[in-house]
Amino acid sequence: MVTGAPLRIPNRAARWLWLEAQGLADTPTGPLDLPALIHDLGFVQLDTIRVISRAHHHILWSRNQNYREPMLGRLLKSRGIFEHFTHDASVLPMAFLPMWRRQFRRRAEIIRNAGWWKGMPDAQGRAEIRARIAREGPLSTHDFDTRVEGRKEMWQRPPHKLALDYMWYAGELATSHRENFTKFYDLAERVFPADLQVQEHPEATQIDWLCRGALTRCGFATTGEIQRFWDAMDARETRTWINANAARLVPVEVEDAKGDLTKGWALPDIEMRLANVQKPTSRLRILNPFDPVIRDRARLERLFGFQYRNEMFTPAAKRVWGYHVYPLLEGDRFIGRIEARADRGRGVLALEKQWIEPGVQWTAARDDKLQAELMRIARLAGVDRITRP
Repeated sequence: MVTGAPLRIPNRAARWLWLEAQGLADTPTGPLDLPALIHDLGFVQLDTIRVISRAHHHILWSRNQNYREPMLGRLLKSRGIFEHFTHDASVLPMAFLPMWRRQFRRRAEIIRNAGWWKGMPDAQGRAEIRARIAREGPLSTHDFDTRVEGRKEMWQRPPHKLALDYMWYAGELATSHRENFTKFYDLAERVFPADLQVQEHPEATQIDWLCRGALTRCGFATTGEIQRFWDAMDARETRTWINANAARLVPVEVEDAKGDLTKGWALPDIEMRLANVQKPTSRLRILNPFDPVIRDRARLERLFGFQYRNEMFTPAAKRVWGYHVYPLLEGDRFIGRIEARADRGRGVLALEKQWIEPGVQWTAARDDKLQAELMRIARLAGVDRITRP
């Protein structure tokens, strides 16, 4: 076991390292290497909601503003990435496929034990769907016509959709491409490269890869944060890995925004990373509610003192902020949030509401920064005019 006092990480250094690890420390310009960007993040969450731009596009754009929306679809078609489930639907580098085998098995088992999947077709029914895809090529859910008797809820999936999703989770089917964000399913063997499909690694090797990958991309993390990063292993598996590798990990105490300390873990290069970490750019950024730096609300509040809640599914009368609220990051500090939306038909990006964090002075210089960022994100959305209250 590790002996000696834990390494203490001051709050400012913790913020800088976390932002650097997540690609938000540098000015988001320069040559774009999209595969490398996704590799460094580990994965990018997909989401259907498009208020300004869908989450996956916005997340990538926040790190390099030369990114444009069609680029991700082209990378998917060229098999540089694949789609699967982390904490939610995501894209991952295709090179990760051999280390993702257990997640295919894990998600399939979760579904088999979930009561609300009981309407899924049996093995013969699923085989018939597979056979049709084998004959006809990639198909979307709209190519099937099955209904749920007495269906009332929009989330109650018809049988064919349950079967398609189960086989997708299990790694039997894979996303071939998307059209207007509609997913097209194909046989996994026609999507995944043959040399990656034949690679097999023991469960322990895959868990080790997941845990080390999480710590690399977090810089430092609690046991729960390691587990939640990919959400591809359970808490017991994470604790077992930490216990088995404690002698090769660095125990840390991370100062939070209030000055309290949280115990966690880091990889052996943590002191070198801290010695070389750079102060983040003072650029003001409009971040997506699903951005990796925002996603873990507890870590966000602990490190930055910034409370954030996604209120999209909260009844309007009970919302504190709004439907789709974008945090504002300036340097290593969250200084406010805005509600904005793009009307592509009218070519307008409308800033509807703005809130400033306590203790932040909203100067003319900050307002100029926000205006400049609104103009940049308007180009991502394909609009050319900005309105503000």
